[in-house]
Amino acid sequence: MDGGDAGRDRAAAGVDAPLGVLASCPALVDSWYAVARSVEVTRQSVQAVTLLERRLVVWRGPAGTVVAAPDRCPHREAPLSKGTVEDGCLVCPYHGWTYADAGRCVRVPSTSDTVPPPPRAHLQTVHSAEAYGLVWLCIGEPRAPIPRIAEEHDTTHRRINTPVERWATSATRMVDNFLDVSHFPFVHTGTFGRAQDTVVAKIEVEPLDDGYVGYRYEVLANNDDAASLASGQTAEVVERSMSTGFDLPFNVRSTIRYGTGLEHVLLLLSTPVDDVTSLFTFVVWRNDDFAVSAEEVVRFDLAIGAEDKRMLELVPGLLPLDQTTLVNVRADMCSVEWRRRLIALMSGGA
Repeated sequence: MDGGDAGRDRAAAGVDAPLGVLASCPALVDSWYAVARSVEVTRQSVQAVTLLERRLVVWRGPAGTVVAAPDRCPHREAPLSKGTVEDGCLVCPYHGWTYADAGRCVRVPSTSDTVPPPPRAHLQTVHSAEAYGLVWLCIGEPRAPIPRIAEEHDTTHRRINTPVERWATSATRMVDNFLDVSHFPFVHTGTFGRAQDTVVAKIEVEPLDDGYVGYRYEVLANNDDAASLASGQTAEVVERSMSTGFDLPFNVRSTIRYGTGLEHVLLLLSTPVDDVTSLFTFVVWRNDDFAVSAEEVVRFDLAIGAEDKRMLELVPGLLPLDQTTLVNVRADMCSVEWRRRLIALMSGGA
Protein backbone atom coordinates (compact mmCIF):
# COMPACT_ATOMS: atom_id res chain seq x y z
CA MET A 1 0.00 0.00 0.00
CA ASP A 2 1.49 3.37 -0.93
CA GLY A 3 1.37 6.55 1.12
CA GLY A 4 -1.61 7.83 -0.85
CA ASP A 5 -3.62 4.71 -0.06
CA ALA A 6 -2.76 5.07 3.62
CA GLY A 7 -3.86 8.71 3.57
CA ARG A 8 -7.17 7.79 1.91
CA ASP A 9 -7.73 5.09 4.54
CA ARG A 10 -7.11 7.67 7.26
CA ALA A 11 -9.64 10.02 5.70
CA ALA A 12 -12.16 7.21 5.32
CA ALA A 13 -11.74 6.46 9.02
CA GLY A 14 -13.05 9.93 9.81
CA VAL A 15 -9.76 11.69 10.48
CA ASP A 16 -10.07 15.09 8.78
CA ALA A 17 -6.95 16.84 10.05
CA PRO A 18 -4.05 17.01 7.60
CA LEU A 19 -1.14 14.69 8.13
CA GLY A 20 1.72 16.00 10.25
CA VAL A 21 5.27 16.73 9.13
CA LEU A 22 6.58 13.20 9.58
CA ALA A 23 3.47 11.35 8.41
CA SER A 24 3.27 13.35 5.19
CA CYS A 25 6.87 12.67 4.16
CA PRO A 26 7.11 9.99 1.41
CA ALA A 27 10.64 8.93 2.41
CA LEU A 28 9.51 8.26 5.98
CA VAL A 29 6.43 6.42 4.75
CA ASP A 30 8.84 4.23 2.76
CA SER A 31 10.93 3.30 5.83
CA TRP A 32 10.82 0.31 8.19
CA TYR A 33 9.75 0.71 11.84
CA ALA A 34 9.62 -1.68 14.80
CA VAL A 35 6.11 -1.77 16.29
CA ALA A 36 5.90 -4.86 18.54
CA ARG A 37 7.80 -7.83 19.88
CA SER A 38 7.33 -10.97 17.83
CA VAL A 39 6.34 -12.99 20.90
CA GLU A 40 3.40 -10.65 21.47
CA VAL A 41 1.90 -11.29 18.03
CA THR A 42 0.60 -14.79 18.62
CA ARG A 43 -1.78 -17.05 16.73
CA GLN A 44 -4.60 -15.76 18.95
CA SER A 45 -3.78 -12.06 19.40
CA VAL A 46 -4.80 -8.93 17.52
CA GLN A 47 -2.67 -5.79 17.83
CA ALA A 48 -3.74 -2.21 17.12
CA VAL A 49 -0.83 -0.03 15.96
CA THR A 50 -0.68 3.60 14.89
CA LEU A 51 2.28 4.33 12.64
CA LEU A 52 2.80 7.76 11.06
CA GLU A 53 -0.82 8.58 11.93
CA ARG A 54 -2.15 5.49 10.10
CA ARG A 55 -4.22 3.13 12.20
CA LEU A 56 -3.24 -0.48 11.50
CA VAL A 57 -4.20 -3.94 12.67
CA VAL A 58 -1.55 -6.64 13.07
CA TRP A 59 -2.03 -10.38 13.49
CA ARG A 60 -0.38 -13.68 12.62
CA GLY A 61 -2.02 -15.38 9.66
CA PRO A 62 -2.67 -19.08 8.97
CA ALA A 63 0.85 -19.55 7.56
CA GLY A 64 2.38 -18.11 10.74
CA THR A 65 3.55 -14.91 9.06
CA VAL A 66 2.65 -11.47 10.37
CA VAL A 67 -0.08 -9.62 8.47
CA ALA A 68 -0.72 -5.86 8.79
CA ALA A 69 -3.47 -3.81 7.19
CA PRO A 70 -5.53 -0.66 7.77
CA ASP A 71 -7.60 -1.05 10.93
CA ARG A 72 -10.85 -0.73 9.02
CA CYS A 73 -13.15 -3.38 7.64
CA PRO A 74 -14.03 -2.44 4.03
CA HIS A 75 -17.62 -3.58 4.66
CA ARG A 76 -18.83 -1.06 7.31
CA GLU A 77 -15.54 0.37 8.60
CA ALA A 78 -15.52 -1.41 11.96
CA PRO A 79 -12.10 -1.48 13.68
CA LEU A 80 -10.64 -4.88 12.90
CA SER A 81 -8.36 -4.64 15.95
CA LYS A 82 -11.48 -5.23 18.08
CA GLY A 83 -12.01 -8.55 16.35
CA THR A 84 -10.69 -12.03 17.07
CA VAL A 85 -8.32 -14.50 15.42
CA GLU A 86 -9.59 -17.97 14.58
CA ASP A 87 -7.14 -20.45 13.05
CA GLY A 88 -4.97 -17.55 11.93
CA CYS A 89 -7.85 -15.67 10.30
CA LEU A 90 -8.92 -12.24 11.52
CA VAL A 91 -12.67 -12.00 12.14
CA CYS A 92 -14.36 -8.60 12.05
CA PRO A 93 -16.36 -7.95 15.25
CA TYR A 94 -19.27 -6.32 13.37
CA HIS A 95 -20.41 -8.81 10.71
CA GLY A 96 -17.85 -11.60 10.92
CA TRP A 97 -16.08 -10.98 7.65
CA THR A 98 -12.93 -13.08 7.83
CA TYR A 99 -9.41 -12.35 6.54
CA ALA A 100 -6.52 -14.76 5.99
CA ASP A 101 -2.91 -14.39 4.78
CA ALA A 102 -2.17 -11.30 2.71
CA GLY A 103 -5.47 -9.81 3.91
CA ARG A 104 -7.51 -12.04 1.62
CA CYS A 105 -11.21 -12.10 2.54
CA VAL A 106 -12.15 -15.77 2.82
CA ARG A 107 -15.62 -15.61 4.36
CA VAL A 108 -18.70 -13.35 4.34
CA PRO A 109 -21.16 -15.04 6.75
CA SER A 110 -24.22 -13.33 5.27
CA THR A 111 -23.45 -14.77 1.83
CA SER A 112 -23.54 -18.36 0.62
CA ASP A 113 -20.16 -20.11 0.71
CA THR A 114 -20.51 -20.73 -3.02
CA VAL A 115 -20.41 -17.00 -3.72
CA PRO A 116 -16.88 -15.50 -3.62
CA PRO A 117 -16.31 -12.29 -1.63
CA PRO A 118 -16.41 -9.05 -3.65
CA PRO A 119 -13.00 -8.11 -5.09
CA ARG A 120 -12.81 -4.98 -2.94
CA ALA A 121 -13.42 -7.01 0.21
CA HIS A 122 -9.73 -7.96 0.41
CA LEU A 123 -7.54 -5.83 2.68
CA GLN A 124 -4.72 -3.71 1.27
CA THR A 125 -1.91 -5.01 3.43
CA VAL A 126 1.29 -3.13 4.27
CA HIS A 127 4.78 -4.58 4.22
CA SER A 128 5.65 -6.60 7.32
CA ALA A 129 8.74 -8.50 8.43
CA GLU A 130 10.33 -9.96 11.53
CA ALA A 131 13.91 -9.30 12.63
CA TYR A 132 15.75 -9.23 15.96
CA GLY A 133 12.69 -10.52 17.81
CA LEU A 134 10.58 -7.62 16.55
CA VAL A 135 7.75 -7.01 14.10
CA TRP A 136 8.62 -4.33 11.53
CA LEU A 137 6.18 -2.48 9.26
CA CYS A 138 6.60 -0.27 6.22
CA ILE A 139 3.41 1.42 5.04
CA GLY A 140 4.90 2.48 1.72
CA GLU A 141 7.48 0.81 -0.52
CA PRO A 142 10.69 0.02 1.42
CA ARG A 143 13.47 2.38 0.36
CA ALA A 144 16.16 0.43 2.28
CA PRO A 145 16.51 -2.83 4.24
CA ILE A 146 15.87 -3.18 7.95
CA PRO A 147 19.06 -1.94 9.70
CA ARG A 148 21.79 -4.55 9.96
CA ILE A 149 23.29 -5.82 13.21
CA ALA A 150 26.10 -8.32 12.60
CA GLU A 151 25.98 -9.62 16.17
CA GLU A 152 22.59 -11.19 15.46
CA HIS A 153 24.46 -13.88 13.50
CA ASP A 154 27.45 -14.13 15.86
CA THR A 155 27.17 -17.25 18.02
CA THR A 156 29.28 -15.64 20.75
CA HIS A 157 26.49 -13.12 21.41
CA ARG A 158 23.05 -13.56 22.89
CA ARG A 159 20.11 -11.29 22.07
CA ILE A 160 17.82 -9.74 24.71
CA ASN A 161 14.59 -7.93 23.82
CA THR A 162 12.80 -5.32 25.90
CA PRO A 163 9.19 -4.08 26.01
CA VAL A 164 7.83 -1.65 23.44
CA GLU A 165 6.96 1.57 25.26
CA ARG A 166 4.96 4.65 24.29
CA TRP A 167 6.80 7.96 24.80
CA ALA A 168 5.10 11.37 24.69
CA THR A 169 7.87 12.90 22.60
CA SER A 170 8.93 13.16 18.98
CA ALA A 171 11.11 10.50 17.38
CA THR A 172 13.28 13.38 16.18
CA ARG A 173 14.05 14.41 19.76
CA MET A 174 14.72 10.81 20.76
CA VAL A 175 17.37 10.30 18.08
CA ASP A 176 19.02 13.63 18.90
CA ASN A 177 19.20 12.51 22.54
CA PHE A 178 20.52 9.02 21.80
CA LEU A 179 23.32 10.49 19.66
CA ASP A 180 24.35 12.88 22.41
CA VAL A 181 27.02 12.22 25.05
CA SER A 182 27.02 15.64 26.73
CA HIS A 183 23.79 15.03 28.68
CA PHE A 184 25.21 11.99 30.53
CA PRO A 185 26.44 13.85 33.67
CA PHE A 186 23.14 15.74 34.03
CA VAL A 187 20.29 13.42 32.96
CA HIS A 188 21.72 10.08 34.09
CA THR A 189 22.66 10.99 37.66
CA GLY A 190 20.58 8.10 39.01
CA THR A 191 22.40 5.47 36.95
CA PHE A 192 25.90 5.99 35.55
CA GLY A 193 26.24 9.72 34.90
CA ARG A 194 28.01 11.21 37.89
CA ALA A 195 31.53 10.12 37.00
CA GLN A 196 31.97 11.92 33.67
CA ASP A 197 33.94 15.05 33.05
CA THR A 198 31.45 17.47 31.50
CA VAL A 199 33.93 18.44 28.79
CA VAL A 200 33.38 16.35 25.65
CA ALA A 201 36.48 15.37 23.72
CA LYS A 202 36.71 16.32 20.06
CA ILE A 203 34.20 14.34 18.02
CA GLU A 204 34.93 12.97 14.57
CA VAL A 205 31.90 11.73 12.65
CA GLU A 206 32.84 8.71 10.54
CA PRO A 207 31.47 5.46 9.08
CA LEU A 208 30.96 2.75 11.70
CA ASP A 209 30.21 -0.98 11.47
CA ASP A 210 27.17 -2.22 9.52
CA GLY A 211 26.65 1.04 7.65
CA TYR A 212 26.00 3.29 10.64
CA VAL A 213 27.46 6.80 10.77
CA GLY A 214 28.65 8.20 14.08
CA TYR A 215 31.59 8.63 16.42
CA ARG A 216 33.82 6.81 18.91
CA TYR A 217 34.55 7.99 22.44
CA GLU A 218 35.66 6.98 25.93
CA VAL A 219 33.44 7.29 29.00
CA LEU A 220 33.92 6.84 32.73
CA ALA A 221 30.75 5.38 34.23
CA ASN A 222 29.54 4.96 37.79
CA ASN A 223 29.24 1.27 38.56
CA ASP A 224 26.84 0.70 41.46
CA ASP A 225 25.18 -2.62 42.25
CA ALA A 226 22.74 -2.50 39.31
CA ALA A 227 25.41 -1.33 36.89
CA SER A 228 27.89 -3.98 38.01
CA LEU A 229 25.54 -6.72 36.83
CA ALA A 230 25.67 -5.22 33.35
CA SER A 231 29.38 -4.40 33.35
CA GLY A 232 30.56 -7.62 34.99
CA GLN A 233 32.91 -5.59 37.21
CA THR A 234 32.86 -4.49 40.85
CA ALA A 235 34.94 -1.27 40.69
CA GLU A 236 33.08 1.91 41.67
CA VAL A 237 33.92 3.50 38.30
CA VAL A 238 34.57 1.63 35.04
CA GLU A 239 35.91 2.69 31.67
CA ARG A 240 33.78 2.23 28.58
CA SER A 241 35.03 2.38 25.01
CA MET A 242 31.94 3.35 23.05
CA SER A 243 30.67 4.16 19.61
CA THR A 244 27.30 5.63 18.71
CA GLY A 245 25.87 6.02 15.24
CA PHE A 246 22.66 6.39 13.25
CA ASP A 247 20.86 4.64 10.42
CA LEU A 248 18.23 6.82 8.75
CA PRO A 249 15.68 7.75 9.62
CA PHE A 250 15.40 7.02 13.37
CA ASN A 251 17.62 4.06 14.31
CA VAL A 252 20.62 4.39 16.64
CA ARG A 253 23.26 1.77 17.45
CA SER A 254 25.45 2.15 20.52
CA THR A 255 28.30 -0.23 21.35
CA ILE A 256 29.93 -0.49 24.77
CA ARG A 257 33.22 -2.36 25.19
CA TYR A 258 34.91 -2.96 28.53
CA GLY A 259 38.55 -3.75 29.20
CA THR A 260 37.51 -7.27 30.21
CA GLY A 261 36.45 -8.00 26.62
CA LEU A 262 32.74 -7.79 27.41
CA GLU A 263 30.76 -6.21 24.57
CA HIS A 264 27.28 -4.75 24.99
CA VAL A 265 25.55 -3.65 21.77
CA LEU A 266 22.29 -1.70 21.80
CA LEU A 267 19.92 -1.00 18.93
CA LEU A 268 17.70 1.93 19.95
CA LEU A 269 14.52 2.13 17.87
CA SER A 270 12.22 5.16 17.76
CA THR A 271 8.97 4.70 15.83
CA PRO A 272 6.84 7.78 15.04
CA VAL A 273 3.19 7.40 15.99
CA ASP A 274 2.77 11.05 15.00
CA ASP A 275 4.91 14.17 15.21
CA VAL A 276 5.00 14.23 19.01
CA THR A 277 4.34 10.61 20.08
CA SER A 278 6.59 7.61 19.54
CA LEU A 279 7.07 3.95 20.27
CA PHE A 280 10.41 2.96 21.74
CA THR A 281 12.20 -0.30 22.26
CA PHE A 282 15.81 -1.39 22.38
CA VAL A 283 17.56 -4.67 21.68
CA VAL A 284 20.76 -5.82 23.40
CA TRP A 285 23.44 -8.22 22.14
CA ARG A 286 26.14 -9.40 24.59
CA ASN A 287 29.08 -11.78 24.41
CA ASP A 288 28.78 -12.85 28.05
CA ASP A 289 28.55 -16.28 29.69
CA PHE A 290 24.84 -16.06 30.60
CA ALA A 291 25.78 -15.97 34.31
CA VAL A 292 23.53 -12.93 34.72
CA SER A 293 19.87 -13.29 33.71
CA ALA A 294 18.53 -11.30 30.78
CA GLU A 295 16.21 -9.42 33.13
CA GLU A 296 19.13 -8.27 35.28
CA VAL A 297 21.22 -7.34 32.24
CA VAL A 298 18.62 -4.94 30.85
CA ARG A 299 17.36 -3.59 34.16
CA PHE A 300 20.14 -1.00 34.20
CA ASP A 301 19.52 -0.01 30.57
CA LEU A 302 15.79 0.32 31.28
CA ALA A 303 16.58 2.69 34.15
CA ILE A 304 18.78 4.76 31.82
CA GLY A 305 15.94 4.88 29.27
CA ALA A 306 13.50 6.03 31.95
CA GLU A 307 15.80 8.98 32.70
CA ASP A 308 15.86 9.92 29.01
CA LYS A 309 12.07 9.60 28.79
CA ARG A 310 11.49 11.90 31.77
CA MET A 311 13.65 14.61 30.23
CA LEU A 312 12.38 14.31 26.66
CA GLU A 313 8.74 14.44 27.69
CA LEU A 314 9.41 17.89 29.16
CA VAL A 315 10.36 19.26 25.71
CA PRO A 316 7.39 19.89 23.38
CA GLY A 317 7.09 19.53 19.62
CA LEU A 318 9.31 18.33 16.83
CA LEU A 319 13.05 18.91 17.05
CA PRO A 320 13.91 21.75 14.64
CA LEU A 321 15.82 20.06 11.84
CA ASP A 322 17.33 23.12 10.18
CA GLN A 323 20.85 24.24 11.04
CA THR A 324 19.99 27.71 12.39
CA THR A 325 17.12 27.45 14.90
CA LEU A 326 19.13 25.55 17.53
CA VAL A 327 22.52 26.55 18.90
CA ASN A 328 25.12 23.82 18.33
CA VAL A 329 28.63 23.21 19.64
CA ARG A 330 31.27 20.66 18.69
CA ALA A 331 29.78 18.06 21.05
CA ASP A 332 26.60 18.14 18.89
CA MET A 333 28.42 17.27 15.66
CA CYS A 334 26.85 13.82 15.25
CA SER A 335 23.32 15.14 15.71
CA VAL A 336 24.03 17.97 13.28
CA GLU A 337 25.16 15.44 10.67
CA TRP A 338 22.13 13.22 11.32
CA ARG A 339 19.79 16.19 10.91
CA ARG A 340 21.55 17.23 7.70
CA ARG A 341 21.10 13.75 6.22
CA LEU A 342 17.53 13.43 7.49
CA ILE A 343 16.56 16.72 5.84
CA ALA A 344 18.13 15.48 2.61
CA LEU A 345 16.19 12.22 2.86
CA MET A 346 12.89 13.97 3.62
CA SER A 347 13.37 16.39 0.71
CA GLY A 348 14.09 13.56 -1.70
CA GLY A 349 17.82 14.17 -1.92
CA ALA A 350 19.00 10.94 -0.27
